[in-house]
Amino acid sequence: MDATFSLTVNGQKRSVTTDPQRPLLDVLREDFQLTGTKYGCGEARCGACSVLVDGKRVFSCRTPIENVADKTIVTIEGLSDGDKLHPVQQAFLDENAFQCAYCTSGMIMAAVALLAEKPHPSDAEIVAGMNRNICRCCSYPKITNAIHRAAEASVVAGRS
Repeated sequence: MDATFSLTVNGQKRSVTTDPQRPLLDVLREDFQLTGTKYGCGEARCGACSVLVDGKRVFSCRTPIENVADKTIVTIEGLSDGDKLHPVQQAFLDENAFQCAYCTSGMIMAAVALLAEKPHPSDAEIVAGMNRNICRCCSYPKITNAIHRAAEASVVAGRS
């Protein structure tokens, strides 16, 4: 039986009437037309579907919409401030930390969550924090460089 759920997505109050077990990913992509979050494996193993829920990374492909009712969701579309990219987005661009880019939105969201928790991560902390995100193009060294660059940019901007 369908139910109506309210949530805040990228700063906007939204509601949807749907099956309570429907994945957040489907709601984001199909109901809200936010297609930056990708479907990769459907098993919460690749990280392409990563979004932030109340500031924490979650795998939206396996998160039922009922679990995020009345919560704040940020997708890749919600990171930038108008034309100004989020420091992590800018760092990924500056470091060319992508090839096919299918995993990029999930990688960026995971990196934002990591830097919120550890503003100055070591390489080992980056590896551990990004462990559940897969890049089939093997851009991991560039992704690590991008995360370090974003951490440095946050220090310069006074965000740490």
